[in-house]
Amino acid sequence: MDPAQKPSPLRNRGIVLLFICFGIFMVYLDSMIVNVALPSIRSDLHVGISSLQWVIDAYTIAFACLLLTAGNLGDSWGHKKVFIGGLLGFTLASLACAFAPSISMLLIGRVLQGITGSMMIPVSLAIIRGIYPEPAARAKAIGIWAGIGGLALAAGPVAGGLLVEHWGWQSIFWINIPLGLLSAAVLGTVLKETRTKRSQKQDVLGQILFIAGISALTYACIEGNSLGWLSWPILLALGGVLVCLILFVRWELRCKEPLIPLDFFRNRIFNVACTVNFFGFFGMYAVIFLLTLYLQNINHYSALATGIRFLPLTASIMVASFVGSTIASRIGYLRLIMLGTSLVGVGVLVLTLLKEGSGYLTYAWALALVGIGVSFIGAASTIALIDAVPPERAGAAYGVTNTFRQLSAIFAVALSGTLISQHMDTPTIEFTPALFLEGSRSSFFIAGIASLIAGICAFVLLGNRTRVLVKNDVAQ
Repeated sequence: MDPAQKPSPLRNRGIVLLFICFGIFMVYLDSMIVNVALPSIRSDLHVGISSLQWVIDAYTIAFACLLLTAGNLGDSWGHKKVFIGGLLGFTLASLACAFAPSISMLLIGRVLQGITGSMMIPVSLAIIRGIYPEPAARAKAIGIWAGIGGLALAAGPVAGGLLVEHWGWQSIFWINIPLGLLSAAVLGTVLKETRTKRSQKQDVLGQILFIAGISALTYACIEGNSLGWLSWPILLALGGVLVCLILFVRWELRCKEPLIPLDFFRNRIFNVACTVNFFGFFGMYAVIFLLTLYLQNINHYSALATGIRFLPLTASIMVASFVGSTIASRIGYLRLIMLGTSLVGVGVLVLTLLKEGSGYLTYAWALALVGIGVSFIGAASTIALIDAVPPERAGAAYGVTNTFRQLSAIFAVALSGTLISQHMDTPTIEFTPALFLEGSRSSFFIAGIASLIAGICAFVLLGNRTRVLVKNDVAQ
């Protein structure tokens, strides 16, 4: 009986939660803050649209593809070790990005950010579960964790605009340095190591095939227009995608502890959750990428003014995220999914009306619709998953659907940039307003229609199910 030892983790857990949230804030902030800096990066490093696409997708590919593995690493190696390793790695990668003299070095830094960022997200939840054993306190802590992630996403455009305007695009990476070092130092002192008793075997081959397939498909989408869709590099990339897909499915079916349990896809609710997460968030990421370029290169707003104009999107995400679960408990997740996909679809389609010099009210309300829609989709699909899979597999199921959400960011940027490049005189540096707007309209139209179709698919697959009330899930 050591009474002196027991209060220690309980006394320090507020500090642990605070500095874990600092790390989470950095990861999610860097997924959004870079968008506002793209025009400055384009001008400073003299690159074209495809390079800007890679600035975003290099981070997102590494982040999305390694999310599922990172949780297992924490269980095997120790949660403290993996989280602090990810935190320090993310800090050093940010330093590399800030000092990058060329687009190649910047992309390497962004890949390293994605790899190390993916180490923090699942492990942070495991740490919170360990230091908050009481269900009520744990629920509150996870709510704070989720709120910090939402705050980072909301703050990204405005913070990015402010930093870029006053200190250049490098400053969006500099801010991670003191935050990362301070958090690592504090957590290294107060956080105790934890790990699961059973060391899980990593699905290394599945991970390699998954990364290779996603990277090859992204490469084909981004570079196809400039290299030619029938060029050897693109044909080889597309062939590689097919080979990786076949090998991945065959391996996952045989693997005892697969990266993605394929039996999940026999469940209609799980399929709907993945579909609406992908296509709903696809619309949002396409809007963020294209509207940033539109506001700065076509309407000639500063980086800060551009960030401020995204407030309807970010504010609506924050507000709707808090009420989404409550609404789902009253009307059922299917209705909320259909409402969310409809709002995203309509909001994105409205942006096809943009012209050179369009006023703020033309797109502000459309951004609000998109923000509310994706928040409703996220809340409803999470609740649907709770209903669809047994409790012991809920974490794995959520990890897969979250990966689909991250993949939507990769392909939204890849497809949007490709359609822009197809309409430009040259796929390089200068923007021609009329041609840029043509490409943007095509992207917005595809993204909007895809979101509406996803809602229809949800109704077709789940329309015969009764309304589900999930008051207990809301409490969780």
